[in-house]
Amino acid sequence: MFRRQKHISHTKAIDRFPLTQGLIYLLNLETHIPTDKTLALQSHPPIFTGRVSSTQLSLSSPSSFSLKLLLFPHIFPIFTAMKTEVRGSTTSISLQNPTTIFNTSQGASLTGALKGCLGSLDGACIEKLLLHCASALESNDVTLAQQVMWVLNNVASSVGDPNQRLTSWILRALISRASKVCPTPMNFNGSTSSSTIPTRLMSVTELAGYVDLIPWHRFGYCASNSAIFKAIQGCPKVHILDFSITHCMQWPTLIDALAKRPEGPPLLRVTVPNWRPQVPPLLNVSSEEVGLRLGNFSRFRDVPFEFNVIENSSSLELLFSTQLNPSSLDLQDDEVLVVNCQNWLRYLSDEPLGGSPGHQDGSMRNTFLNMIRSLNPRIIVVVDEDSDLSAPSLSSRITTCFNYMWIPFDSLETFLPKDSTQRMDYESDVGHKIENIIGFEGHQRIERLETGVAMSQRIRNVGFLSAPFCEETVKEVKGLLDEHASGWGMKREEDMLVLTWKGHNSVFATAWVANGPNPNGLLMED
Repeated sequence: MFRRQKHISHTKAIDRFPLTQGLIYLLNLETHIPTDKTLALQSHPPIFTGRVSSTQLSLSSPSSFSLKLLLFPHIFPIFTAMKTEVRGSTTSISLQNPTTIFNTSQGASLTGALKGCLGSLDGACIEKLLLHCASALESNDVTLAQQVMWVLNNVASSVGDPNQRLTSWILRALISRASKVCPTPMNFNGSTSSSTIPTRLMSVTELAGYVDLIPWHRFGYCASNSAIFKAIQGCPKVHILDFSITHCMQWPTLIDALAKRPEGPPLLRVTVPNWRPQVPPLLNVSSEEVGLRLGNFSRFRDVPFEFNVIENSSSLELLFSTQLNPSSLDLQDDEVLVVNCQNWLRYLSDEPLGGSPGHQDGSMRNTFLNMIRSLNPRIIVVVDEDSDLSAPSLSSRITTCFNYMWIPFDSLETFLPKDSTQRMDYESDVGHKIENIIGFEGHQRIERLETGVAMSQRIRNVGFLSAPFCEETVKEVKGLLDEHASGWGMKREEDMLVLTWKGHNSVFATAWVANGPNPNGLLMED
């Protein structure tokens, strides 16, 4: 069911959001990278602008689909009756006579309740239209799909309210699915079949602002770092195996905390894979350069530090087959292993691979978890978005997507103006996720979220026990949320911590220990 809007007081301005001392120092290191490392800092490609050339149509914003329809009217003939209105840099489409659509033979299917949705901004009505469109596409009723898209296009706006902005991205994804023209599918090896996917490469400073904008990522950082810090108390050597999409942005805070340990800091090793799903946020520096910056900060805080990139892991297949073992990871007998999974497991397919022996359904996700279990880590922390977007049914995914992806659009509305570049960039990153969820099937659909409850059961099934978060962690997370709009909250569900927006689940955080001997020979229990 669609949510009613609630008034949110926002007493803390965005420019007052504090970055940690460690993060600030990390950002300042940008000008201190050795000379041979500076080229990558200066050579990132330009951001796509949405301009159309004679040979290529860029689809970097929701409004550009209207240009595609004008350039390729044979794809959707019914759209040629529309009138184009250009307001500033935004192209919108409106009906010359909205009621005439229902008086034609083409519009005979759009009757009853759908008539009342024409031009409506009501969320329930928009959701109904989206589901009618999905149903038409699933049944190959192209005519009905065209008609519903026409109506939706009068509601959607990339510069409107949160409902309109979200709808514009879902509509773009539906048109993408119908036309098979855009966007370019993302493959699991990180490559693309052409260069039409918009690429926004961030500097480290821009990435820090991205992470700090809303607590979507910082919530997971805070909960995970607190659990890790508790688990490695008294350990002289710590090895973190980091699977994350945010380029090690959570570690300066942990390094700063380790520097203050009464017993002194441990020797800290961080290992990251060379492979990473090509999804936002993308950084304009390499993993090696990120490691250099972390090393500089660690020296500043007097924390012994090593950074390793797993080579020959340019694909998941290579990573799984050759790299996830004690020898390749150079695991030491006298070090404690920590595994960190931040918004990463969703990109491992949950579909069977053909029945791998002993791995339940043989999915890539279960195979990965079994491999991690075989490494016998002291603790594994798993953070991801708390929603089920893996359903085979397009209609089910649209319903969930409309009621879940609304959260970032609505939260940004509380403190950023409608034409804010920062807001539109963030929404664009969410929009490309929506396109993959709705526009593709099979191996091309890489966004495969499952709920925290489902993920927790999956992790239990491979032999981990839940490690509940302590009250100190809860206190730290609540302190973090106090820095943001009052709509953000936190709750416990079983042993999970869940970030909420206006009461709706957003992100979950969990911690796990091996169900058996840990590296010190002790049995870990709930």
